[in-house]
Amino acid sequence: MPVKFTINRQCPQTAARSGSLYTGHGTIQTPAFMPVGTQGTVKAITVGELEEMGTGLILSNSYHLFLRPGVEVIARHGGLHRFMNWSGAILTDSGGFQIFSLGGLRKIDDQGAAFTSHIDGKLHFLTPERVTRLQNFIGADIAMVFDQCPPYPAEYEEVKAAVKRTSLWAQRCKQAHYREDQALFAIVQGGIYEDLRRESAAQLVEMDFPGYAIGGLSVGEPKELMYATLKYTVPELPSVKVRYLMGVGSPDALLEGVSYGIDLFDCVLPTRIARNGRVMTSAGYLSIRNSVYAADSAPLDYDCDCHVCSHYSRAYIRHLLNAGEILGLRLTTYHNLYYLDRLMKEIRTALSEDRFDQYYREKSSQLINTYGGVN
Repeated sequence: MPVKFTINRQCPQTAARSGSLYTGHGTIQTPAFMPVGTQGTVKAITVGELEEMGTGLILSNSYHLFLRPGVEVIARHGGLHRFMNWSGAILTDSGGFQIFSLGGLRKIDDQGAAFTSHIDGKLHFLTPERVTRLQNFIGADIAMVFDQCPPYPAEYEEVKAAVKRTSLWAQRCKQAHYREDQALFAIVQGGIYEDLRRESAAQLVEMDFPGYAIGGLSVGEPKELMYATLKYTVPELPSVKVRYLMGVGSPDALLEGVSYGIDLFDCVLPTRIARNGRVMTSAGYLSIRNSVYAADSAPLDYDCDCHVCSHYSRAYIRHLLNAGEILGLRLTTYHNLYYLDRLMKEIRTALSEDRFDQYYREKSSQLINTYGGVN
């Protein structure tokens, strides 16, 4: 079945809303954070552990899966769900951001993008049509259009050209898309330029996609600038359709994004910092490798009820990380994903009980004090 989205609650004081996203692999309550499983796995976490946390939707990346193991291998296994033994929903990114971040290793024109593989140096050429077919073969519940993501900072004319090409490619992706059980979402670009954001949104909304992502943010700009961009971009998107902010995962930014009306988020932040021994807690980031925790019998976070905080001490986890034991990064990763999942559940509960405005004012101050300005 294609995705269906319904709004359950709308906050009268803000643009925040809660909803239900129905897919062929389950219903996701929004707003929700998607753990990133770039290559068909959320790093250091099993699908069973994701299910244990209550995760219903993960993100994977068609660019990386195209390079290895190859979409033909995935298709022969019956699609990515069966290949990775995941019963929940999957969203696949088109790989546009990854390709355009290759710099001198790629060349872009209106036809598509030629790039050199970062794995084996082979030359590849991807068009909007081919990227769409790749995602059709992968079989995700939600696929993303091929877009051009300009860097930050970027000159106005460069961003304007990227907006024009993104709209052109979005139309070609839509024409090439054929799976009726898969939704295709568009991606709004435009950098930090208000007129270009409005122009990009208007062009894509006219094409009538079932969902819209906001791309090209959280790429180095200050958070205040990202929030300002959201303030004038989100209202340009249909209120009855899914709104997805790409690449955002710090706790304060998640809450702020919800207040502007965002339904879905994704980011590698919680899993990446976990592998470096950095965890999210009610008191802010904690670098567990530090010597001050060598004999600390406390849990990572006193206010957390996850399996890790219920069974392991800071001293033990620090020991595992410093000894190079794989279990250490598995435990920090589990905790970080659980922390964000619990935050999103709190937000959804506040929305369902019509008290989000009060929750936002209290929680926002706390998160800004502990996470503000830190990505």
